[in-house]
Amino acid sequence: MENEIRILLAEDEQVIALTLEDALVDGGYAVSVASTGEDALSRLAVGAAELSGLITDIRLGGTMDGWEIARMARQANPTIAVVYMTGDSAADYSAQGVPDSLILQKPFASAQMLTAISTLLNKAVPQPE
Repeated sequence: MENEIRILLAEDEQVIALTLEDALVDGGYAVSVASTGEDALSRLAVGAAELSGLITDIRLGGTMDGWEIARMARQANPTIAVVYMTGDSAADYSAQGVPDSLILQKPFASAQMLTAISTLLNKAVPQPE
């Protein structure tokens, strides 16, 4: 589809990734899933301009974390919506998070994640006057 909204989901726990991917697809989004920080970075390198949103776990498998992925995503695409997910790193959000992003503390309901990304995407869309 021409006007589909593309989301990159970076999550190293397969069960969580599948659950969130299903929720995003059901919500009308086109989803690409990365299981490590390096995988997310390679997907950003080839398609950051086409992405509208990034949903990333903070502690990913590999050497890169979600904070770093989000900063690189914003460098490549300054308007990308960013939602962080964490079980234990929320205290670092004010220092590490990119501006105009949101953080969800695990565990959370899929509906909360959909609301978070939708809220950020709706803010980014210019509203008619």
